[in-house]
Amino acid sequence: MSDCVLFSEIPTACGRVIARATLNAPKALNALGLDMIQALAAKLDEWEQREDIVALWLDGAGGKAFCAGGDIVQMHKSMVKHAGEGRNPFTEQYFAEEYALDYRLHRSEIPVVVFGDGIVMGGGMGLLQGADFRLVTARSRMAMPEITIGLFPDVGGSWFLNRLPGKTGLFLGLTGVHINGREAVEVGLADRMVNGDADSLLASLAEQHYSAEARDNKAVLYRLFKQQAADMAEIQRPLVDHLPLINSLCDGEDLQTVVAQLLSAKDRDSWLDRALGTLEKGCPQTAHLVWEQLSRSTYLSLAEVFRMEWNLAVQCSLHGDFREGVRALLIDKDGKPAFRHRSIADVPRDFIDGYFESPAPVHPLALLGQK
Repeated sequence: MSDCVLFSEIPTACGRVIARATLNAPKALNALGLDMIQALAAKLDEWEQREDIVALWLDGAGGKAFCAGGDIVQMHKSMVKHAGEGRNPFTEQYFAEEYALDYRLHRSEIPVVVFGDGIVMGGGMGLLQGADFRLVTARSRMAMPEITIGLFPDVGGSWFLNRLPGKTGLFLGLTGVHINGREAVEVGLADRMVNGDADSLLASLAEQHYSAEARDNKAVLYRLFKQQAADMAEIQRPLVDHLPLINSLCDGEDLQTVVAQLLSAKDRDSWLDRALGTLEKGCPQTAHLVWEQLSRSTYLSLAEVFRMEWNLAVQCSLHGDFREGVRALLIDKDGKPAFRHRSIADVPRDFIDGYFESPAPVHPLALLGQK
Protein backbone atom coordinates (compact mmCIF):
# COMPACT_ATOMS: atom_id res chain seq x y z
CA MET A 1 0.00 0.00 0.00
CA SER A 2 1.37 3.43 -0.94
CA ASP A 3 2.18 5.87 1.86
CA CYS A 4 0.30 8.67 0.05
CA VAL A 5 -2.42 8.05 2.64
CA LEU A 6 -1.61 6.88 6.16
CA PHE A 7 -4.10 4.48 7.67
CA SER A 8 -4.49 3.62 11.32
CA GLU A 9 -7.07 2.23 13.71
CA ILE A 10 -7.76 3.71 17.14
CA PRO A 11 -9.25 1.39 19.76
CA THR A 12 -12.02 2.84 21.89
CA ALA A 13 -12.98 2.25 25.51
CA CYS A 14 -15.68 -0.21 24.47
CA GLY A 15 -13.40 -2.29 22.26
CA ARG A 16 -14.64 -0.90 18.98
CA VAL A 17 -12.48 1.02 16.50
CA ILE A 18 -12.20 4.46 14.91
CA ALA A 19 -10.68 4.19 11.42
CA ARG A 20 -8.32 7.04 10.51
CA ALA A 21 -7.04 8.09 7.08
CA THR A 22 -4.47 10.89 6.80
CA LEU A 23 -3.69 12.46 3.42
CA ASN A 24 0.10 12.40 3.30
CA ALA A 25 1.51 14.81 0.73
CA PRO A 26 2.30 17.81 2.96
CA LYS A 27 4.76 19.43 0.53
CA ALA A 28 1.92 19.62 -2.00
CA LEU A 29 -0.55 20.72 0.70
CA ASN A 30 -2.08 17.25 0.42
CA ALA A 31 -3.26 17.83 -3.14
CA LEU A 32 -5.45 14.87 -4.01
CA GLY A 33 -3.64 12.61 -6.44
CA LEU A 34 -5.21 9.63 -8.20
CA ASP A 35 -3.10 7.34 -6.00
CA MET A 36 -4.66 8.90 -2.90
CA ILE A 37 -8.17 8.46 -4.27
CA GLN A 38 -7.52 4.83 -5.11
CA ALA A 39 -5.90 4.13 -1.73
CA LEU A 40 -8.87 5.63 0.11
CA ALA A 41 -11.37 3.69 -2.00
CA ALA A 42 -9.54 0.41 -1.45
CA LYS A 43 -9.37 0.94 2.31
CA LEU A 44 -13.05 1.85 2.44
CA ASP A 45 -13.80 -1.47 0.73
CA GLU A 46 -12.12 -3.17 3.67
CA TRP A 47 -13.45 -0.99 6.48
CA GLU A 48 -17.05 -1.09 5.30
CA GLN A 49 -17.11 -4.87 5.69
CA ARG A 50 -16.31 -4.70 9.39
CA GLU A 51 -18.79 -4.38 12.21
CA ASP A 52 -16.38 -2.99 14.82
CA ILE A 53 -15.70 0.36 13.11
CA VAL A 54 -17.80 3.15 14.62
CA ALA A 55 -16.47 6.15 12.68
CA LEU A 56 -14.27 7.10 9.74
CA TRP A 57 -11.90 10.02 10.46
CA LEU A 58 -10.15 11.87 7.60
CA ASP A 59 -7.47 14.53 8.04
CA GLY A 60 -4.28 15.85 6.43
CA ALA A 61 -0.60 15.66 7.34
CA GLY A 62 1.80 18.56 7.78
CA GLY A 63 -0.20 21.06 9.81
CA LYS A 64 -0.84 23.49 6.92
CA ALA A 65 -3.66 21.97 4.95
CA PHE A 66 -6.30 19.30 5.00
CA CYS A 67 -6.31 19.28 1.20
CA ALA A 68 -5.61 22.19 -1.14
CA GLY A 69 -7.38 20.62 -4.12
CA GLY A 70 -6.86 18.07 -6.87
CA ASP A 71 -3.55 17.22 -8.47
CA ILE A 72 -3.93 19.71 -11.30
CA VAL A 73 -0.22 19.56 -12.16
CA GLN A 74 -0.68 15.94 -13.21
CA MET A 75 -3.84 16.94 -15.05
CA HIS A 76 -1.89 19.61 -16.92
CA LYS A 77 0.61 17.00 -18.11
CA SER A 78 -2.22 14.85 -19.41
CA MET A 79 -3.90 17.83 -21.10
CA VAL A 80 -0.68 18.72 -22.92
CA LYS A 81 -0.18 15.08 -23.95
CA HIS A 82 -3.71 14.61 -25.27
CA ALA A 83 -4.33 18.11 -26.66
CA GLY A 84 -6.58 18.01 -29.71
CA GLU A 85 -7.37 14.29 -29.40
CA GLY A 86 -11.02 14.56 -28.32
CA ARG A 87 -10.56 12.24 -25.32
CA ASN A 88 -8.29 12.36 -22.28
CA PRO A 89 -7.98 8.95 -20.57
CA PHE A 90 -6.33 10.34 -17.42
CA THR A 91 -8.84 13.08 -16.65
CA GLU A 92 -11.75 10.76 -17.46
CA GLN A 93 -10.41 8.24 -14.94
CA TYR A 94 -9.38 10.82 -12.35
CA PHE A 95 -12.69 12.66 -12.18
CA ALA A 96 -14.74 9.45 -12.29
CA GLU A 97 -12.85 7.95 -9.35
CA GLU A 98 -12.74 11.21 -7.39
CA TYR A 99 -16.47 11.84 -7.74
CA ALA A 100 -17.30 8.21 -6.91
CA LEU A 101 -15.28 8.61 -3.70
CA ASP A 102 -17.03 11.87 -2.82
CA TYR A 103 -20.42 10.26 -3.43
CA ARG A 104 -19.41 7.31 -1.28
CA LEU A 105 -18.60 9.58 1.65
CA HIS A 106 -21.94 11.38 1.28
CA ARG A 107 -23.77 8.05 1.44
CA SER A 108 -21.58 6.20 3.96
CA GLU A 109 -23.45 4.15 6.55
CA ILE A 110 -20.48 4.55 8.89
CA PRO A 111 -20.36 8.10 10.35
CA VAL A 112 -17.70 10.17 8.57
CA VAL A 113 -15.69 12.90 10.29
CA VAL A 114 -13.46 15.24 8.26
CA PHE A 115 -11.06 17.48 10.15
CA GLY A 116 -10.78 20.49 7.84
CA ASP A 117 -7.85 22.24 9.52
CA GLY A 118 -5.79 24.74 7.51
CA ILE A 119 -6.34 25.05 3.76
CA VAL A 120 -9.43 23.32 2.35
CA MET A 121 -10.00 23.98 -1.34
CA GLY A 122 -11.36 22.26 -4.43
CA GLY A 123 -10.98 18.51 -4.01
CA GLY A 124 -10.56 19.00 -0.27
CA MET A 125 -13.97 20.66 -0.15
CA GLY A 126 -15.42 17.65 -1.96
CA LEU A 127 -14.21 15.35 0.80
CA LEU A 128 -15.28 17.72 3.57
CA GLN A 129 -18.79 18.20 2.22
CA GLY A 130 -19.31 14.43 2.09
CA ALA A 131 -18.86 14.09 5.85
CA ASP A 132 -21.48 13.76 8.57
CA PHE A 133 -19.31 15.97 10.78
CA ARG A 134 -17.49 18.74 8.91
CA LEU A 135 -15.04 20.09 11.47
CA VAL A 136 -13.09 23.32 11.05
CA THR A 137 -10.72 25.29 13.24
CA ALA A 138 -9.64 28.88 13.73
CA ARG A 139 -6.92 28.18 11.11
CA SER A 140 -9.26 26.89 8.40
CA ARG A 141 -9.21 28.71 5.07
CA MET A 142 -11.73 27.46 2.55
CA ALA A 143 -12.51 28.26 -1.07
CA MET A 144 -13.67 26.99 -4.44
CA PRO A 145 -11.18 29.06 -6.51
CA GLU A 146 -11.61 27.36 -9.89
CA ILE A 147 -12.41 30.62 -11.69
CA THR A 148 -8.69 31.41 -11.56
CA ILE A 149 -7.75 28.32 -13.61
CA GLY A 150 -10.61 27.80 -16.07
CA LEU A 151 -12.27 24.86 -14.32
CA PHE A 152 -15.50 25.18 -12.27
CA PRO A 153 -16.57 24.43 -8.66
CA ASP A 154 -16.78 20.66 -8.99
CA VAL A 155 -16.63 17.74 -6.49
CA GLY A 156 -20.31 18.28 -5.77
CA GLY A 157 -20.18 22.08 -5.82
CA SER A 158 -23.41 22.09 -7.81
CA TRP A 159 -24.98 20.35 -4.80
CA PHE A 160 -23.52 22.14 -1.80
CA LEU A 161 -23.23 25.67 -3.23
CA ASN A 162 -26.89 25.52 -4.23
CA ARG A 163 -27.82 24.81 -0.62
CA LEU A 164 -26.25 27.93 0.90
CA PRO A 165 -28.33 30.92 2.00
CA GLY A 166 -29.40 33.47 -0.59
CA LYS A 167 -26.87 34.06 -3.36
CA THR A 168 -23.90 32.88 -1.29
CA GLY A 169 -23.11 29.88 -3.50
CA LEU A 170 -23.17 31.89 -6.72
CA PHE A 171 -20.93 34.55 -5.19
CA LEU A 172 -18.41 32.00 -3.90
CA GLY A 173 -18.27 30.32 -7.29
CA LEU A 174 -17.85 33.55 -9.26
CA THR A 175 -15.23 35.09 -6.97
CA GLY A 176 -13.37 32.13 -5.45
CA VAL A 177 -13.24 34.16 -2.24
CA HIS A 178 -11.58 32.57 0.79
CA ILE A 179 -13.64 32.14 3.94
CA ASN A 180 -12.68 31.21 7.49
CA GLY A 181 -14.03 28.55 9.81
CA ARG A 182 -16.60 30.75 11.49
CA GLU A 183 -18.01 31.86 8.15
CA ALA A 184 -18.13 28.25 6.96
CA VAL A 185 -20.19 27.26 10.00
CA GLU A 186 -22.52 30.24 9.71
CA VAL A 187 -23.34 29.74 6.02
CA GLY A 188 -23.57 25.94 6.22
CA LEU A 189 -20.28 24.74 4.72
CA ALA A 190 -19.14 23.29 8.06
CA ASP A 191 -20.88 21.90 11.13
CA ARG A 192 -18.61 22.85 14.00
CA MET A 193 -15.52 24.87 14.78
CA VAL A 194 -13.56 22.92 17.35
CA ASN A 195 -10.62 23.44 19.67
CA GLY A 196 -7.67 21.09 19.68
CA ASP A 197 -5.72 19.19 17.06
CA ALA A 198 -6.61 15.91 15.41
CA ASP A 199 -4.73 13.75 17.91
CA SER A 200 -6.33 15.33 20.97
CA LEU A 201 -9.81 15.09 19.47
CA LEU A 202 -9.26 11.46 18.54
CA ALA A 203 -8.03 10.74 22.05
CA SER A 204 -11.30 12.13 23.39
CA LEU A 205 -13.29 10.08 20.90
CA ALA A 206 -11.44 6.94 21.95
CA GLU A 207 -12.66 7.38 25.53
CA GLN A 208 -16.32 7.16 24.49
CA HIS A 209 -18.56 4.10 24.43
CA TYR A 210 -20.19 3.13 21.16
CA SER A 211 -22.72 0.62 19.92
CA ALA A 212 -23.46 -1.35 16.78
CA GLU A 213 -25.96 1.29 15.65
CA ALA A 214 -24.67 4.16 13.46
CA ARG A 215 -27.47 6.41 14.68
CA ASP A 216 -26.37 5.99 18.30
CA ASN A 217 -22.73 6.56 17.39
CA LYS A 218 -23.59 9.76 15.54
CA ALA A 219 -25.21 11.00 18.74
CA VAL A 220 -22.03 10.22 20.70
CA LEU A 221 -19.91 12.11 18.16
CA TYR A 222 -22.32 15.04 18.13
CA ARG A 223 -22.21 15.43 21.90
CA LEU A 224 -18.44 15.30 22.04
CA PHE A 225 -17.92 17.82 19.22
CA LYS A 226 -20.43 20.12 20.87
CA GLN A 227 -18.35 19.94 24.06
CA GLN A 228 -15.22 20.73 22.03
CA ALA A 229 -16.79 23.71 20.25
CA ALA A 230 -14.55 26.76 19.94
CA ASP A 231 -15.57 30.30 20.81
CA MET A 232 -16.05 32.04 17.47
CA ALA A 233 -17.04 35.46 18.79
CA GLU A 234 -13.66 37.12 18.16
CA ILE A 235 -13.28 35.85 14.58
CA GLN A 236 -14.27 38.29 11.87
CA ARG A 237 -16.88 37.21 9.34
CA PRO A 238 -16.79 39.50 6.29
CA LEU A 239 -18.72 37.09 4.09
CA VAL A 240 -21.65 37.00 6.51
CA ASP A 241 -21.48 40.76 7.07
CA HIS A 242 -21.67 41.30 3.31
CA LEU A 243 -24.56 38.89 2.67
CA PRO A 244 -27.29 41.56 2.27
CA LEU A 245 -25.13 43.35 -0.30
CA ILE A 246 -24.16 40.08 -2.00
CA ASN A 247 -27.81 39.05 -2.29
CA SER A 248 -28.65 42.41 -3.85
CA LEU A 249 -25.75 42.48 -6.30
CA CYS A 250 -26.26 38.86 -7.39
CA ASP A 251 -29.98 39.37 -8.00
CA GLY A 252 -30.18 39.36 -11.79
CA GLU A 253 -31.90 37.59 -14.65
CA ASP A 254 -28.68 36.44 -16.33
CA LEU A 255 -24.95 36.21 -15.78
CA GLN A 256 -24.05 39.40 -17.60
CA THR A 257 -26.48 41.39 -15.47
CA VAL A 258 -25.14 39.94 -12.22
CA VAL A 259 -21.48 40.46 -13.16
CA ALA A 260 -22.17 44.03 -14.26
CA GLN A 261 -23.90 44.72 -10.94
CA LEU A 262 -21.00 43.20 -8.99
CA LEU A 263 -18.26 45.05 -10.82
CA SER A 264 -20.08 48.38 -10.68
CA ALA A 265 -20.85 48.13 -6.95
CA LYS A 266 -20.28 51.40 -5.13
CA ASP A 267 -20.22 50.14 -1.55
CA ARG A 268 -16.87 48.36 -1.91
CA ASP A 269 -14.32 47.81 0.83
CA SER A 270 -10.99 45.97 0.73
CA TRP A 271 -12.59 42.54 1.22
CA LEU A 272 -15.09 43.01 -1.60
CA ASP A 273 -12.39 44.56 -3.79
CA ARG A 274 -10.28 41.39 -3.49
CA ALA A 275 -13.24 39.14 -4.25
CA LEU A 276 -14.35 41.15 -7.27
CA GLY A 277 -10.80 41.50 -8.48
CA THR A 278 -10.62 37.72 -8.81
CA LEU A 279 -13.88 37.71 -10.77
CA GLU A 280 -12.64 40.47 -13.06
CA LYS A 281 -9.37 38.64 -13.81
CA GLY A 282 -10.92 35.18 -13.83
CA CYS A 283 -11.86 32.91 -16.68
CA PRO A 284 -15.02 34.05 -18.53
CA GLN A 285 -15.80 30.45 -19.45
CA THR A 286 -15.79 29.46 -15.77
CA ALA A 287 -18.20 32.25 -14.85
CA HIS A 288 -20.68 30.85 -17.38
CA LEU A 289 -20.16 27.30 -16.13
CA VAL A 290 -20.84 28.42 -12.55
CA TRP A 291 -24.07 30.10 -13.59
CA GLU A 292 -25.23 27.14 -15.67
CA GLN A 293 -24.22 24.38 -13.24
CA LEU A 294 -26.16 25.99 -10.40
CA SER A 295 -29.16 26.64 -12.61
CA ARG A 296 -29.29 23.16 -14.12
CA SER A 297 -28.68 21.23 -10.90
CA THR A 298 -31.44 22.75 -8.74
CA TYR A 299 -33.60 19.62 -8.79
CA LEU A 300 -30.98 16.96 -9.58
CA SER A 301 -30.16 14.10 -7.24
CA LEU A 302 -26.65 13.85 -5.82
CA ALA A 303 -25.76 11.09 -8.29
CA GLU A 304 -27.09 13.16 -11.19
CA VAL A 305 -25.00 16.11 -9.99
CA PHE A 306 -21.80 14.07 -10.10
CA ARG A 307 -22.65 12.72 -13.55
CA MET A 308 -23.22 16.26 -14.82
CA GLU A 309 -20.00 17.49 -13.22
CA TRP A 310 -18.01 14.64 -14.78
CA ASN A 311 -19.15 15.85 -18.20
CA LEU A 312 -18.13 19.40 -17.34
CA ALA A 313 -14.75 18.46 -15.85
CA VAL A 314 -13.71 16.23 -18.73
CA GLN A 315 -14.88 18.79 -21.28
CA CYS A 316 -12.80 21.42 -19.46
CA SER A 317 -9.76 19.15 -19.83
CA LEU A 318 -10.41 18.96 -23.58
CA HIS A 319 -10.61 22.75 -24.01
CA GLY A 320 -7.72 25.15 -23.73
CA ASP A 321 -8.74 27.43 -20.87
CA PHE A 322 -8.22 24.87 -18.10
CA ARG A 323 -4.80 23.94 -19.45
CA GLU A 324 -3.87 27.59 -19.85
CA GLY A 325 -5.09 28.54 -16.38
CA VAL A 326 -3.00 25.84 -14.71
CA ARG A 327 0.02 26.81 -16.79
CA ALA A 328 -0.20 30.42 -15.71
CA LEU A 329 -0.78 29.64 -12.03
CA LEU A 330 1.38 26.59 -11.32
CA ILE A 331 3.63 25.72 -14.27
CA ASP A 332 5.16 28.93 -15.63
CA LYS A 333 3.72 30.95 -12.73
CA ASP A 334 3.51 34.13 -14.79
CA GLY A 335 -0.01 34.92 -13.56
CA LYS A 336 -1.07 35.89 -17.08
CA PRO A 337 -3.43 33.28 -18.50
CA ALA A 338 -4.46 33.85 -22.11
CA PHE A 339 -8.03 32.62 -21.88
CA ARG A 340 -9.96 32.03 -25.10
CA HIS A 341 -12.60 34.69 -24.45
CA ARG A 342 -11.71 38.19 -23.34
CA SER A 343 -14.95 38.85 -21.48
CA ILE A 344 -18.09 37.16 -20.24
CA ALA A 345 -20.06 38.84 -23.03
CA ASP A 346 -17.83 37.15 -25.63
CA VAL A 347 -18.75 33.57 -24.61
CA PRO A 348 -21.44 32.07 -26.92
CA ARG A 349 -24.30 30.16 -25.29
CA ASP A 350 -23.91 27.11 -27.53
CA PHE A 351 -20.21 26.95 -26.60
CA ILE A 352 -21.18 26.47 -22.95
CA ASP A 353 -23.95 23.99 -23.81
CA GLY A 354 -21.29 21.68 -25.25
CA TYR A 355 -19.63 21.30 -21.86
CA PHE A 356 -22.68 19.45 -20.53
CA GLU A 357 -22.33 16.68 -23.14
CA SER A 358 -20.48 13.49 -22.28
CA PRO A 359 -17.50 12.70 -24.55
CA ALA A 360 -17.76 9.00 -23.62
CA PRO A 361 -20.21 6.58 -25.25
CA VAL A 362 -20.85 5.03 -21.81
CA HIS A 363 -20.82 7.33 -18.82
CA PRO A 364 -18.41 5.98 -16.15
CA LEU A 365 -20.79 7.09 -13.37
CA ALA A 366 -23.92 5.72 -15.02
CA LEU A 367 -24.57 3.29 -12.16
CA LEU A 368 -23.85 5.77 -9.37
CA GLY A 369 -26.69 5.74 -6.86
CA GLN A 370 -28.30 2.57 -8.19
CA LYS A 371 -27.00 0.17 -5.53
